Amino acid sequence: MLLRHTPDTIVKREALTIQPAKTCQPVGALYAALGIHRCLPHSHGSQGCCAYHRSALTRHYKEPVIAATSSFTEGASVFGGQANLLEAISNIFALYDPDVIAVHTTCLSETIGDDVSQIVAKAIDEGKVPPGKFVVKASTPSYVGSHVTGFSNMVKAMVDEFSTRTDRRENIVNIIPGFVEPSDMREVKRIAEQLKVKVIVFPDTSGVLDAPMTGQYKMYPRGGTTVKQLIATGDAMATIALGHIASQPGARQLDVKCKVPCQTLGLPIGIRATDDFVNALRVLGGSVSEELEYERGQAVDVITDMQQYFFKKKVALIGDPDHLVGLAGFLSDIGMDVRHVITGTPGKKFMKRVHDAVGTDMLNVRESSDFFYFHQLIRNEKPDLIIGNSYAKYIARDEDIPLLRIGFPIYDRIGHQYYPIVGYRGALRLCERILSILLDRQDRDTPEESFELVM
Repeated sequence: MLLRHTPDTIVKREALTIQPAKTCQPVGALYAALGIHRCLPHSHGSQGCCAYHRSALTRHYKEPVIAATSSFTEGASVFGGQANLLEAISNIFALYDPDVIAVHTTCLSETIGDDVSQIVAKAIDEGKVPPGKFVVKASTPSYVGSHVTGFSNMVKAMVDEFSTRTDRRENIVNIIPGFVEPSDMREVKRIAEQLKVKVIVFPDTSGVLDAPMTGQYKMYPRGGTTVKQLIATGDAMATIALGHIASQPGARQLDVKCKVPCQTLGLPIGIRATDDFVNALRVLGGSVSEELEYERGQAVDVITDMQQYFFKKKVALIGDPDHLVGLAGFLSDIGMDVRHVITGTPGKKFMKRVHDAVGTDMLNVRESSDFFYFHQLIRNEKPDLIIGNSYAKYIARDEDIPLLRIGFPIYDRIGHQYYPIVGYRGALRLCERILSILLDRQDRDTPEESFELVM
């Protein structure tokens, strides 16, 4: 009911955000850390912060998400959390025996000025970190950036801690997949396998947050990038970063540290972006398989069959920037009319990337924005379809517009972590889901005298 009081008149706002289209950095950092094999993420802050970050990921993936916390009390909040973190590192290795502890900060520890690097160094000097074990640390204050920024910062921390260059270059390609579903990371690896290119995908949550039900609980599932692989990233011949916001900073950091040349591509969503990814691997020594060509042909065939239903359908997007650039380009390619593209994550070049992907600047694009502004845009120009996370369902219901759930978080649907949206297979799935939604709406709204069996 409250949404029905959203005014049509848009007033410029600078200091006020109403329902931000993002969540905080530690959520993304925690997700990235889960992509390391036998890693226990650690929240350096209060128990409440850690509980929220874990619950956000648990609700999205419907899997138990593990994390430890420094459990700040009033004393630590005033005098600093060094003692808490030192004791936590010692206890975690003694009780849970991870290979890696990945420490991310919170608003509280950042505001009081805890020097986590110094604390970790002290823990190592005091023998609290056993031989062959590691502690990764990333600065992720919640009052700047977003969950995508936190993911990016943790990836950079992995490079700083592990990537090592030797005198020998290996015939390996690093791929930083971005803040995507485990299924998307699995699909990226499968495409590389089809091209016969040896890759290290990091982080890699496939096999971690989409693990099978076996009847036995494993604190550390078999998935994730191993420490050995992370160290070997420094000797790779190249790095491909999928996504400018989530992945590019880590790839550049690896280039600076270990002189591994990098290139940044968009997420391989749709035919065009997947072609770019496949071609990048081909140039690095891959060979396009007959099966991959067959998959591409299937995707093109399906798009050809469906294009008449997509043509000129207006669509509005809200979510994470790397997803939005890829989706906007793909939707434009299949003939849809992309009208509104909104993200809550800051990024100065985001608007240009969307305009370039769509091929026009005649649409509403904004970074560091919110759902309130998105709703106002929709009230002024109503689309045929909304694409966004679960929070967009309120606008979709209020305005009676169908919603396709893509992105993070998705709390009210199950199974999204098992089905990719990247690659040619992902393009097939996206087309099928979009068409089903549009035709379901057409069936619902068509008068009885026009209700047809064949559409």
